[in-house]
Amino acid sequence: MKKGLALATLLVASLPAIAAAQGTPQGAASGNVLPPQPANPPRADTTQPPPVRITLDDAIKLALQHDHALAAARNTILQNQAQEITANLRPNPVISWDSQFFPLFSPSQFGTSYLDNDAQFDFGIGYLFERGKKRQHRLEAARDQTAVTRDQVNDTQRQLIFNLSQQFVAVLLAQSTIDLANKDLDSFQQTVDISNERYKLGDMSEGDLLKIRLQLLQFQSDLSAARVAKVQALASLRQFLGFESVPDNYDVDGELVYAPVREGLDDLKALALRSRPDLQATQHGVVAARSQESLAEANGKRDLNVTFDYTHTNGQSSGAFYFNIDLPIFDRNQGEIARTRYAITQAQEQELESAQQVLTDVTSAYANLKSNDEIIRLYEGGYVDQAKQSRDISEYAYKRGAASLLDYLDSERTYRANQLAYRQALASYMTAVEQMREAVGTRTLP
Repeated sequence: MKKGLALATLLVASLPAIAAAQGTPQGAASGNVLPPQPANPPRADTTQPPPVRITLDDAIKLALQHDHALAAARNTILQNQAQEITANLRPNPVISWDSQFFPLFSPSQFGTSYLDNDAQFDFGIGYLFERGKKRQHRLEAARDQTAVTRDQVNDTQRQLIFNLSQQFVAVLLAQSTIDLANKDLDSFQQTVDISNERYKLGDMSEGDLLKIRLQLLQFQSDLSAARVAKVQALASLRQFLGFESVPDNYDVDGELVYAPVREGLDDLKALALRSRPDLQATQHGVVAARSQESLAEANGKRDLNVTFDYTHTNGQSSGAFYFNIDLPIFDRNQGEIARTRYAITQAQEQELESAQQVLTDVTSAYANLKSNDEIIRLYEGGYVDQAKQSRDISEYAYKRGAASLLDYLDSERTYRANQLAYRQALASYMTAVEQMREAVGTRTLP
């Protein structure tokens, strides 16, 4: 009975293989005829377009075009330019007319003769002649205010570029960490495979094997954390670029590099005093304050109002000119003139404060840059190579049984920590360079 059951089971299991060898569909062997299949059935197109890769320069261009906060700030320039149009407008002429002595309560007297001989009609046109060149001073003050607004928008752009560059470096750091984690994971996987073979041969204890596997878990965790960090960094960067400007699968093009800055502190300070838009805004603020003073003094001049009046009464037509002007006995716009003079002093103090802030920013950024530069030089001066050589020696000795597991794992952890710290130092240095560019006010360092 048992032999019969085993033989039947073997025949059932071998039916698909026999059917395939005879060229008969498997369904036909069971009585279900399948429709004929083409030799090369079409496959669904599952390919996706390659990710769009952008450099830092590309990212800056996209941010300047699509950042909504910057676009809103630029709109203030257009508003100021519209105010220039208003400031340059001349006063409108004034038309006046009246009709008098109509016989409203004696309608029987109303007629053509009455209108011509007894009613009175007046028609006048007047114009306000502005004295003291008020229109020219209004236009000059409006243009100076537009210059201040334009500098303020440029300063907003400066801060946007720094924030974007800082986030771009964060993406590069995450990608570099991913590359390191992949490389370490592939390298350490060989150690795990060798350890498994040694364990099977009885050349390694189970406790040592578990330590090796736990170290592998650390590399896997590093890779997972780096991937999450990159996704988050790309999302934050996309906010600056504009979500509509790049696709979901976009990526950055670049790497962490060390490019030393050779300029001295004094040269950078001089460049900042020439280039910083916030300092230029305060400088133009002094000019705008002086324009407001000139406008206030012009507004102290009294304007002349001239009117020509045509009158028809008692069958006679006549014309008259009327002139009126305020006598500047009490109101000579003294208060506004005094206020604008105080505003000039305030603007000058703001300019001095802004200049000091610029020099402070440059000094602080330069110190941070030099500190990071020294750290990079230490790493590249030998610490990176020494950690790698120590790891390689320990790995070589361990695989050949000449080094203990603890020594090998310690060198592996030291190498991993050294590489992570070196990449973080590179990212900090690149961020310090971007901070120096922000402090100077231009991306082109001398």
